[in-house]
Amino acid sequence: MARVFEVTEVDDPRVDDFRDLSTADRRPDRPGGRGLVIAEGVVVVERLLASPYPVRALLGVRRRIDALADQLAEVDVPAYVADADVMARVVGFHLNRGVLAVADRAEPVDPDALIARARRLAVLEGVGDHENLGALFRNAAALGVDGVLLGAGCSDPLYRRSIRVSMGHVLRVPFAPLDPWPAGLERLANGHRVAALTPRADAMPLSRAGLDSGPVAIVLGSEGPGLTEEAITAADVAVRIPMHQDVDSLNVATAGAIAFHAMSGAAG
Repeated sequence: MARVFEVTEVDDPRVDDFRDLSTADRRPDRPGGRGLVIAEGVVVVERLLASPYPVRALLGVRRRIDALADQLAEVDVPAYVADADVMARVVGFHLNRGVLAVADRAEPVDPDALIARARRLAVLEGVGDHENLGALFRNAAALGVDGVLLGAGCSDPLYRRSIRVSMGHVLRVPFAPLDPWPAGLERLANGHRVAALTPRADAMPLSRAGLDSGPVAIVLGSEGPGLTEEAITAADVAVRIPMHQDVDSLNVATAGAIAFHAMSGAAG
């Protein structure tokens, strides 16, 4: 069972993991970074508590900590209760969601092991926007994607904003780096059909690509430049989402959701 403690002083060392999160939630190799996994809000904290990531502590206002009572009964971690002002001064900004949890990172997932057990995969190139990345993970969880492979130029899925936008699903969908890029796509050659999503006119319409038959990996690129020519060439097929009224592209998370639905074969 979690231990609950009151925190009344901003400089209380017990809440140092939560201090100045505008800089301290960076990757360990960035200035001020500690590389902790940070969850915001009751729902996302619940998902962190149920994940493989080793939770270190919680910090929240009383009513948010109380809302997590059932989950906290199952874990042995400290939960610190503070009023909203003290919490904001510790964290460095006002937190509307009223509760945070921090955890250490779990052991990295081996990409070959992920490929071997996954039927449907998303492969990302150059997705550097944390909100787009989080939205892609949420869509992947909702539409039955078994894992995400990260190619060149992708941001850290465990950055605080990505976790928040994903509603904690980045903590549930396994992911692994795919190196080297794009030669690493060859790792998929023995079992998965690799489809590169691109708006170019000579690509096959998504509805005709048969992505719901057999193991498949869909490759998505960043907004703006999209996939590199090297990544498209390394795929088995280039596919596109037909669009109307001279719209040339979609937000990558939106395009991903459409492709993931096509991979699932769901009719409704």
